[in-house]
Amino acid sequence: MDGSTIHIALEDHLLVMDWGAVGLTLGVVVSTMLLPVGFLYLRSSVTRRRPWQVEDVAPAPRATMVLGHFLADGVVLLGALAVATVAGCVLAWRMGQGPVAVPLLVGATWVIAASSLLCMVAVRHLLNAAPITRGALGDVAAFLCWIAMLSLPVAVGHRPSSFPVNMRDPAGYTRPIVGNAPVLAREFSIGGGPVRSGRVALDTNRGLAADGFLLSRLAWLGIALAVALLASAIDRPMGIASTRERAWHRWQPRLRFGVRKASDLPATRVRAPWVWQGIDQFLLIGQGGGFLVLAIAAALLGLVGAYRHIGSPAALLLLVFALSAQAGRNEGRGLAALAATTPTSASYRRAAFVVAGTIWSLLMAVPATLRAGSFEPLLLAGGVGATTAFLAMAVAAFTGSAFAPRMLLLFGWYAYFAT
Repeated sequence: MDGSTIHIALEDHLLVMDWGAVGLTLGVVVSTMLLPVGFLYLRSSVTRRRPWQVEDVAPAPRATMVLGHFLADGVVLLGALAVATVAGCVLAWRMGQGPVAVPLLVGATWVIAASSLLCMVAVRHLLNAAPITRGALGDVAAFLCWIAMLSLPVAVGHRPSSFPVNMRDPAGYTRPIVGNAPVLAREFSIGGGPVRSGRVALDTNRGLAADGFLLSRLAWLGIALAVALLASAIDRPMGIASTRERAWHRWQPRLRFGVRKASDLPATRVRAPWVWQGIDQFLLIGQGGGFLVLAIAAALLGLVGAYRHIGSPAALLLLVFALSAQAGRNEGRGLAALAATTPTSASYRRAAFVVAGTIWSLLMAVPATLRAGSFEPLLLAGGVGATTAFLAMAVAAFTGSAFAPRMLLLFGWYAYFAT
């Protein structure tokens, strides 16, 4: 961490990486850029499992279970932060820029990052408390919360430091950099990008001691505990899913080949199984009447404005959810042995999945292509669709679930939409 890779730049200059700046950089990076990674870990960790056969009949209150999971997740993440703090001390000592100040480095890291991590843990358990937000909807909600955390300080960027102003910075990343001045009064950047030569010194003590900042971090810590208590109060059991078909499913078209009744004769060997594998992947990605309606809407958006900024992001957002869901079904850990008995190999199934996802992307770009009178929208859609399908397949194959590719593709979609 020399400040030249993932860095904080002030007035287009890197910081002098003394002990305070190392702690500040570590805390700010954890509190902003690494929060989605922490959420990804929590949604994939052991506490995500809800053995309803045991929990729903356990004599212990459900609130106790939820709070126990909250404490376990908090201890794990704060333990990781402690390890990162030790690593920061070693880096600061090796760089030797400024006098040794271990308390300053530790204080800067923990004051900024600890509350943010616990808030993220609390949000995770709040989303896990209700069945409706335990899947894709909860992932989208967490993604929007992260975007809001980074955007809120701009809303009060013209006001100097105070407790109400700092409460609008849940991540706590602005005040340690700009001090008591308004957020928009000094230009700074977090992450990467071009910088000019030379470094500037930052008074970390002044930023941490800004009016109302420490009190706001304690307040956000209290909010995290309150959200965890709320999650424990509203948590609902998994229950047994109903086997009856919903009424609105009755009129939906059956978008699958080979749907048979129990009285039908046994299936014979399929000719050209590789062809039907590709067709099956295409239909499974677009299964359900809801997908077709949204796909038509995304295609029609291609007729409005520039396709790169309107139609393409809309189609990509739809594909993020459809492709990650199907990739999770394809790469489920429990299906590996069953898939090995099929006439086609896993490699071909994955290739068929990528091709099918690309075709869906191309189909949604047809109206924009006809409107533009050129193949530029079609080429863009093909590249975006193939890349998205490949990433969804690769991440799902590595993790064995749909959650990881969905979250990573959502971050990629935001970067694509914002550029």
